Amino acid sequence: MSGDATGTRPPKGNATRAQIAVDAREASLFSSLLESHGAEVSVSTLCVGDFICSDRVAIERKTRADFECSVIDGRLFDQLARLSSSYSRTILIVEGKEGAGALKRTSLLGAYSSVITDYGAGIFFTSSPQSTSELIYAIAKHEQLLERRPIRVCGKPKGKTLSQNQRAIVEMLPLVGPKMARILLENFGTVENVFGATEEELLKVEGMGKKKAKAIRMALITPFEPQDSQEGFEGF
Repeated sequence: MSGDATGTRPPKGNATRAQIAVDAREASLFSSLLESHGAEVSVSTLCVGDFICSDRVAIERKTRADFECSVIDGRLFDQLARLSSSYSRTILIVEGKEGAGALKRTSLLGAYSSVITDYGAGIFFTSSPQSTSELIYAIAKHEQLLERRPIRVCGKPKGKTLSQNQRAIVEMLPLVGPKMARILLENFGTVENVFGATEEELLKVEGMGKKKAKAIRMALITPFEPQDSQEGFEGF
């Protein structure tokens, strides 16, 4: 989702219909469903998220298959990071029945835990596009008709806290995700100490394998070459 349109629209004075901004890629499936509940739908290419319900609530929808694929390739966590940088209430909807998939149950539970604890997002599980649309409309009604909050599309990213900036810096290391970044900072105390840790010290960290430790050290100690001759280095 990309674009630079920005807008804040307050609920109408006697509004009885909630407004929902829908990403263009979701419009063919959800515009009519949301309108059938009474929503006022606007379609555009959203900067982040699939549905915007207010100035603080943005929603990302995944079918169950897409959820698992996006966990495996890391796409989900990048999307949630961008979502939470612009909206203070982020919601992930996983749609479809649970069944045999690409991830084991322990991996699924780990992913759910990361969504909640690392990104502060709420998770809802729905069975179909119909039930998804009902949930989205209920959230929009609560925000706009009850809380009287305006709808804001592609707003300015909110500022990050110091700890969020520290985690973001460590996450830039090769093979380091949000969970490992937090573990490294908890073990070494500061970003400077993480960057200064030897390969042997890194290997003492829970979940740190030899390949990851070596890749981190190589990224930190290898002299920079403008022609990017290290592009094919294993681990990046």
